[in-house]
Amino acid sequence: MPWDMNDYPSSLKNLNKITRKKAIDIANELVSNGYDENRAIPISTSQAKKWHENASDKELEDYKKHGKPTESDTEYTSNPELLDEPELVLPHEDGWAVQSKKAKKAAKVFDKKSEAVTYGRKVANNKGTKLIIYKKDNSVEKVEKLND
Repeated sequence: MPWDMNDYPSSLKNLNKITRKKAIDIANELVSNGYDENRAIPISTSQAKKWHENASDKELEDYKKHGKPTESDTEYTSNPELLDEPELVLPHEDGWAVQSKKAKKAAKVFDKKSEAVTYGRKVANNKGTKLIIYKKDNSVEKVEKLND
């Protein structure tokens, strides 16, 4: 049974409401993807705190109004083994792709590289992994370590 704002692990009780809501989202996603609850809770707590620190006021307000802890968060991969993998921004036939290193296909494709980099940073930040940005010729342009 997924957690919600009325029924959640007691370790989340001291988080402010919006961070708790995000932690519940992340924990639900991790558990639905095979993570043990004892591992999902500390991971989700850490990621939610980092998300809250880095989110803009607009993002926080939007999430406060529209985030639903019982629904899956599309920023998290459906394959738990990919959570520790770096995010990649790669050239794609339709523009620029963002995907986890060992993923078989792109999570999203963007027309502009700058949009792909922005999205890739957000995902890598949430996962606490690196972002590897490639050039059009498939050589590495830049490696960013996020959330140190």
